[in-house]
Amino acid sequence: MGSRRVGWGVGVIAIVLLVSLGCALAATSAAPGEVEGPAAAESLRPSHRGAVGFMLRGGIFMWPLLFCAILTVGFIVERLITFQGAQTDTRKLMAGLVRTLQTQGVEAAKALCVRTRGPIAAILHAGLTKVVRGPDAVEKAIDNAGAIELAFLERGLVLLSTLGNLAPLLGFLGTASGMIHAFDAISAAGPGASRIVAAGVAEALITTVTGLAIAIPAQGMYNYFVARVDHYVIEMEQSSVELLEALTEMDAR
Repeated sequence: MGSRRVGWGVGVIAIVLLVSLGCALAATSAAPGEVEGPAAAESLRPSHRGAVGFMLRGGIFMWPLLFCAILTVGFIVERLITFQGAQTDTRKLMAGLVRTLQTQGVEAAKALCVRTRGPIAAILHAGLTKVVRGPDAVEKAIDNAGAIELAFLERGLVLLSTLGNLAPLLGFLGTASGMIHAFDAISAAGPGASRIVAAGVAEALITTVTGLAIAIPAQGMYNYFVARVDHYVIEMEQSSVELLEALTEMDAR
């Protein structure tokens, strides 16, 4: 439980920091009291560099993309902390558990599981609490605990996958918006408005790049987390079979 609280805590901190960055960008881009109109827009572009200028040149669709980036980073950090806390040397745990069962009994084995972090130890502990009710009860308890631990490991992965799919679509929407602005500038000012056209094209390309920059790590980390979950599922199944075999041997004696 401690690793779960730490994971969510780090994720919340990451989200708060990124929200603060977004608010700072919004405050910087407000610039009240300055001259309005095309002249102000032209004077604004050279003076804003770095992240602020990138946001301003990308247009309105950069704000939902920033929100997607905040959520993506927050969930990636939270899941990384969670999976790090769930990591267990399963072979070492099972060897110690079987040895403890044979030499010290079920209560000592349960205490060993309590002292060990991770979902494997949690499902083994759930099974050991039902030893007095027989193998069927042990197996059912392990299955129920495994479903709970699996749900915890998969938490947030659907949202991460959604962000990975949504970000490039928002980027492409910004691309269409930027191209519309560029063609509107051509129709309004004629072929001589090259700087205005370039600004529209830049808006289109910036949103595309931003959407892909969010989607690529989101999808990559989603695939990584799914692979980690599948690995834990296999370890849970192997560990539960070994525990049932060890308990069967104890009953045979």
